[in-house]
Amino acid sequence: MPPEQFQQQLLAWFDLYGRKDLPWQQDINPYRVWVSEIMLQQTQVASVIGYFYKFMSRFPSIQDLAEAELDEVLQHWAGLGYYARARNLHKTAQIVAANQGRFPQTVEELSGLPGIGRSTAGAILSIACGQSQPILDGNVKRVLARFHAMYGWPGDNKVAAELWQIAEKYTPTQRTGDYTQAMMDLGATLCTRSKPLCEICPVATGCQAKQQGLVKQLPESKPRKDLPVKQLYFLLLRDGENRILLEKRPPVGIWGGLWSLPEFADLQAFQDWCRQGDYRIDISQTLPSQRHSFSHYHLDYTPLLAKLENPINNVMEGERAVWYKTGEIDTLGLPAPIKRLLTTLHRGSL
Repeated sequence: MPPEQFQQQLLAWFDLYGRKDLPWQQDINPYRVWVSEIMLQQTQVASVIGYFYKFMSRFPSIQDLAEAELDEVLQHWAGLGYYARARNLHKTAQIVAANQGRFPQTVEELSGLPGIGRSTAGAILSIACGQSQPILDGNVKRVLARFHAMYGWPGDNKVAAELWQIAEKYTPTQRTGDYTQAMMDLGATLCTRSKPLCEICPVATGCQAKQQGLVKQLPESKPRKDLPVKQLYFLLLRDGENRILLEKRPPVGIWGGLWSLPEFADLQAFQDWCRQGDYRIDISQTLPSQRHSFSHYHLDYTPLLAKLENPINNVMEGERAVWYKTGEIDTLGLPAPIKRLLTTLHRGSL
């Protein structure tokens, strides 16, 4: 199927069935498109909608985002995961705001900003600026890999390079924003990973994977590798006023910049911490271990429910440590598993 026919059939389908009422499709500008694209990385549309409304209500412009404290940005991001996205969002907002709020107008310049890759840059420029720029997010990779019956994992550099060439070839010079949205919609609603709806796909007649009976096999999955397991103890430490000790994590790495519980590799490390700080702590309960999985490892954590017995609270407070009532946790940026623990504790279930 020639690119022109592919474009025509796809856009005709989009005009009839494409999604046009998503919140980031209203009042389109580079800022709103950029925020939505970052939120949609690794996250489903249904999950993003509520976060997007809340985020835009608090940070309606890039200037508002740039001037906000990172803590508040992370608080509004909490629950979406992959927190480096939020930190990069804040950094880029400050860079763009310093340029009178004007986004760069080339893929090369946009891709040089923190957290913006080639596909995100293409989405911003095509949807918000009308430029003819290809995108290649996960949905588009799946559509093109099936359409051309391409073997290999799309995350492989060689396979990705071939897919970029195809994406460039098929991207039109007119209605680029609609085409970009149509490609994402096609992958999200019809050409899904499992149970694709090939019978109503607008470009099925040219799909080589369908013709060859390879739709279920393509695109190929990432080669499986057993994820390592990291084990930690989280300390739920209460003081005499029934407050919980929280510590701010370093600005980089997993959960960077978020508030979390003191953590220890083993019980010996916990005992050393108590001895060094002269903390008299009574562990009242060791709770069952739980698992939280990241993209590259599993975290098995065991919560320790404890109380500070010192008559004088000598646990250091300051920029990196605070005592907080569990009923006030919604004002902080917390990792999802930590928020769940504190919420359960507040409800008296621990």
